[in-house]
Amino acid sequence: MPGTDQPQRAAVTMRIGFIGAGAIAQASATAFLRGGHEVVFSNSRGPGSLSSLVEHFGPRSSAGTVAEAAQHDVVLLSVPWRSIPGAVAGLGPWNDRIVIDTNNPLQAPDFVPADLHGSTSSEVVQDLLPGARVVKTLNTWRPALLAADPHREGGRRVQFVSGDAPEARAVVSRLLESAGFAVIDLGGLARGGALQQFPGGPLPTLDLVRF
Repeated sequence: MPGTDQPQRAAVTMRIGFIGAGAIAQASATAFLRGGHEVVFSNSRGPGSLSSLVEHFGPRSSAGTVAEAAQHDVVLLSVPWRSIPGAVAGLGPWNDRIVIDTNNPLQAPDFVPADLHGSTSSEVVQDLLPGARVVKTLNTWRPALLAADPHREGGRRVQFVSGDAPEARAVVSRLLESAGFAVIDLGGLARGGALQQFPGGPLPTLDLVRF
């Protein structure tokens, strides 16, 4: 029946490290905090630059260095496309840690699509993070919608996940479900990542609701 499939707050609290603290990272943090989790922000300017952000998000948020954020079992990567190689340089070995890739391959300031040489953007990110388990999600909406309550008229807004490690997709799916989203698993990065990718894929900007 519509409205009976209600999400549950996470039974296990996870601490998620954030590399990047921009609009998408903050919207994602809002969602994960709603699910009962903790977030650790980081950026290239150091923890001191994040004090007002931590104050805004409250006691289940904190700030650390990029290296500290990268040590958590789940890490969210959300930085400008051109900044990704520098942001993750020297952070390995990743030892099977999960990296949530929220990035779209657009190059500022003109937002020109990057040349991916036939790969999906998340496959490119995976190549930069040997030993990590990359999961693509949280890249298809503007920040305001991502941060909003996903419950809508008795249903739940849909988030998509893709990744080459089924266990990692399952972990991220549970995180998203604890935040109130319905989740659709698209499989591996080559196919699922192509569907999610902006520009080019059919899923970005779609506001779908599961009843």
